[in-house]
Amino acid sequence: MPDDSLTNHAPQFSTAEYADQGGPDRCQSCHQPIGAEYYRVNGALACPNCAQQAERNLPKDSHAAFVRGVTFGVGGAILGMIGYAAFGILTGLVIGYLALGVGYLVAKAIRLGSKGMGGRRYQIAAALLTYAAVSMAAVPMGIAQYVKAKQSHQAAAQVQRPEVLPNGNAESGEPGSMEPAPAPQKGPRTALKRPVKIGSLIGSLLFAGLASPFYDLWENGPTFGPLIGILILFIGIRIAWQMTGGPGAVSIIGPFKT
Repeated sequence: MPDDSLTNHAPQFSTAEYADQGGPDRCQSCHQPIGAEYYRVNGALACPNCAQQAERNLPKDSHAAFVRGVTFGVGGAILGMIGYAAFGILTGLVIGYLALGVGYLVAKAIRLGSKGMGGRRYQIAAALLTYAAVSMAAVPMGIAQYVKAKQSHQAAAQVQRPEVLPNGNAESGEPGSMEPAPAPQKGPRTALKRPVKIGSLIGSLLFAGLASPFYDLWENGPTFGPLIGILILFIGIRIAWQMTGGPGAVSIIGPFKT
């Protein structure tokens, strides 16, 4: 004879079993029973009153919020550019993965400035600022490399230049070995006196910086290194894009019928 204690506890797949059948569903905020309608706030059950309260507390998108978000984003982009360039100048290494951190920093700054707001225009601003921060970091890095190369060249020229003894001869001691210095030419001196156009200089630096991610690709062709650098840069842009998407941090959907 089969044991009833075994057959009664066999799992029943034809019917659903619920762990908690002690009462009606309740709002996760005020803990009141759910009536004829309910909402979901970030996935949690909510009564109509609590859902309306959560909607009223949502940050409102406005032109002022967007301007404030972009302003904070510009600050984040400047900090990211400084950090990216400083790392390259101090170490002599250019690590493309830093672009991921720049994208995160820009997006967090925009969210902070806009008080949690997001959307398509915030995403566009975050993408542009991330690209500008990473690409423009090449300008201070290039200037630092130029200064170091110039200092090395001047030091090498100073070592090779013969020292003049008090009697007017060179270090070799041969009499009459010193030659008179050539007369300065007017052409180069005139060129040096020409004023530098600040606007043209700034425009050249901006163009060189914004085009820097594609410079190696244009100069050396589609090699592995430049392609990986561009790919990492666009991953950083995608991070900034995703973090600034959506209307805000709270999701309210409904109403639903019970």
